[in-house]
Amino acid sequence: MGKITGFMEFERIEEGYQPPAERVKHYREFVIGLDEAQAKVQGARCMDCGTPFCNNGCPVNNIIPDFNDLVYRGDWKNAIAVLHSTNNFPEFTGRICPAPCEAACVLNINNDPVGIKSIEHAIIDRAWAEGWVVPQPPKVKTGKKVAIVGSGPAGLAAAQQLARAGHDVTVFEKNDRIGGLLRYGIPDFKMEKWLIDRRVEQMQAEGVTFRTRVLVGALPEGSKVNNDAREVISPEQLRAEFDAVLLCGGAEQPRDLPVPGRELDGIHFAMEFLPQQNKVNAGDKLKKQIVATGKHVIVIGGGDTGSDCVGTSNRHGAASVTQFEVMPQPPAQENKPLTWPYWPLKLRTSSSHEEGCQREFAIATKEFVGKNGKVKAVRTVHVEMKDGKLVEIPGTEKEYPADLVLLAMGFVSPVASVLDAFGVHKDARGNAKAHTDAVGGYATNVPKVFAAGDMRRGQSLVVWAIREGRQAARAVDEFLMGVSELPR
Repeated sequence: MGKITGFMEFERIEEGYQPPAERVKHYREFVIGLDEAQAKVQGARCMDCGTPFCNNGCPVNNIIPDFNDLVYRGDWKNAIAVLHSTNNFPEFTGRICPAPCEAACVLNINNDPVGIKSIEHAIIDRAWAEGWVVPQPPKVKTGKKVAIVGSGPAGLAAAQQLARAGHDVTVFEKNDRIGGLLRYGIPDFKMEKWLIDRRVEQMQAEGVTFRTRVLVGALPEGSKVNNDAREVISPEQLRAEFDAVLLCGGAEQPRDLPVPGRELDGIHFAMEFLPQQNKVNAGDKLKKQIVATGKHVIVIGGGDTGSDCVGTSNRHGAASVTQFEVMPQPPAQENKPLTWPYWPLKLRTSSSHEEGCQREFAIATKEFVGKNGKVKAVRTVHVEMKDGKLVEIPGTEKEYPADLVLLAMGFVSPVASVLDAFGVHKDARGNAKAHTDAVGGYATNVPKVFAAGDMRRGQSLVVWAIREGRQAARAVDEFLMGVSELPR
């Protein structure tokens, strides 16, 4: 413990932000990270609890008190060693993780939690700047070949772990660039994509092979899932060529809203809208882009994806942005004695909301109203919870002008046709059926085929995907070699 009285002496220091009026003019990151002195103060606030709930609050079980203490003592090189021991990509989580570790911080019971996420961000950025992050190729090759389908955080984490264990790893990605939903689901203003490219270069030096524009399996006719594939490989080909196959595709099947007027032009899934802007930022020329410029935009869905649509619409120069959430507005402050150390239900205002957005809660869409085949308004009604169900409140109908409607209500499952092509059994929610036990974990019903990340658990956080990728890598390594030294 660096400073015994630190948590009483120092206040939480938040990362800085470029002012909204400036940052909406570009798509670059705008967070101003902690400097060395600020990070040291935050590290000093850590109480080195006898039972560090933050470790269990973190899905990858980061050893948080240890790296907090090392930062306080100025030992940054060992801090990144500790951080990398549990997390392959802290530059991703240090930017976009909602930080469940901070909700679980013991100091959060009656004070502001330690700025764990900001410390993680500072550690990894300094590690790259100092040249401490280098390729770690295996000393011995096993001669075993592993195919990983999907290059999101689960696939990348598994690929890096398996390559370091000595296996020949090939990652297949149906889109034109590596990264999965890190690349095309998260706006550049939250995480710039050169961060992914830098990791890909490291992994290539470690022996990982990446193959883009390759679809494994099949997509249904008329699918709205982003797909740049120019080559199709059958599951049979993969199973014949590789000793193990790990499915790490995302939960890409969006939840639809089948109300009258759904067929009108101008109504799109969020994952039709967001990837296009990322492609434009990367220098691609699109034949037709969905733009919010000068339009009244309605975002349906109150989660992170909806927030990303808000931020992107503001950067397009939308006339107005309104976000709908069907659930009631949560309290501004959680009931800590009731919820700690679990993730609390409370009102969360994102940086995108601060840039300009009208938020409506407890509201349901009844109909899309159109003119000449194009959406012009959204007809709504307020709802309330009765006997565990949301019911309409009479007399609360209202019409909102809308030239662009973005559906951001989450994702129901992975694309079923991909799992069906492999013959993988699905659970009740349409995910690949596989348990996570230490013995036989992540294995599907199909011999030598494993599943992890959103493909197995459904829509979730990047940090959960990294955890599953790491654990699945150990399971695959154990399957191939009979024993594994990879961490679980």
